[in-house]
Order: sequence, then C-alpha cells, then structure tokens
Amino acid sequence: MELFDIFRRNRDSRNQLEQSRARLYRVAFSWCHNAALADDLVQETLLKAYRKSDQLRDPKAGQAWLFSILSNCYNDHFRRNRETEDIDNITLVDDTTPETETDQLQIVDKVRRSVATLAEGQRQVMTLVDLEGFSYNEVSNILDIPIGTVMSRLCRARNALKERLLTEFEKQPGLQEAILRRVK
Repeated sequence: MELFDIFRRNRDSRNQLEQSRARLYRVAFSWCHNAALADDLVQETLLKAYRKSDQLRDPKAGQAWLFSILSNCYNDHFRRNRETEDIDNITLVDDTTPETETDQLQIVDKVRRSVATLAEGQRQVMTLVDLEGFSYNEVSNILDIPIGTVMSRLCRARNALKERLLTEFEKQPGLQEAILRRVK
C-alpha cells in the first residue's frame, strides 16, 4: 500500500509541475529573451522541483517555490557561463602615474586654497556659477542680489583667482600654463 501512495503522490506532483510549465516558460522567456534558453531553464526547474518535491512544506506556497527555483536556475546559468578572461592575457596600461596624480592633487589643493581667500560674496557667486552650474538669474534669486552684482562679483572673482593661481604656479617652474584653463 505504501508503494501505491508514493506512486500516486509522485504522479500528482508531476501533473502539478506540468501545469505550471507555461507560466514558468513565459517568465523565463521574459527574463532571457531566448526561447531555447527559456525552455532549458524551465526543464531544469521542473526537474529540480520534481526531485525535491518532498521538501515543499506548504503546498499553498508551491507556485512561489517553483518560481524561486526558476530564479536560482537562471542565476546559476549565468554564473556558470560568465565570460572569463585569463589574467595573464590582460595588458595593464594606465596613463596616470603616482607622480601625475600627486601633481593633480597639488593643483586642486592650490585652487581650493585660492578660492578660499576670495571675498565671501565673490566665493559664493563663483561656486554657484562655475562649480554648481547655476545661471546668473538663478544665482541672483538664490543670493537675493541684483544680476549685475552677480556678474561683477563673478568677473572680479575670476580675475582674482587667475592672478593668485598664476602667481602660485610661477613659483613652480615645472608646471605648464596649459594646466590652467577657463571653465566657462
């Protein structure tokens, strides 16, 4: 009698799994957009579900259980078939060197220090226009000052910054003037 119950239970499980095939296929196909791969994923899902059907504790959660198996099969497929490249075949080339990075960091530090020495109004206008990209009109509204004041402060700030930076970089003969360029 036990053997008959096992056979009937397996046949019922198989029928339930087969009824879910179309839904599983639709989802698998929507994930991978490849009919053959979707069919393979569904087949693998159903096979795993059939083999592990005794692990399903709540029959009401059967559909969610099936789709979680499908998700795992999908992830496993791409993990297995992930393209790999032998590290020995990779040519490592980088244009930056520690020396150039240090030079760039020094330039950034000098610019920051120079901007910090500007008058507060000039510094506010310069950061809003040149760094944050606000229009003159927007800066005028933000700071509640006339647009003409925005333009004059910005002009004075840029000229003062240019003078300070040129003086700063003249102290270092190795740096080229091409480093300084106008942003806007």
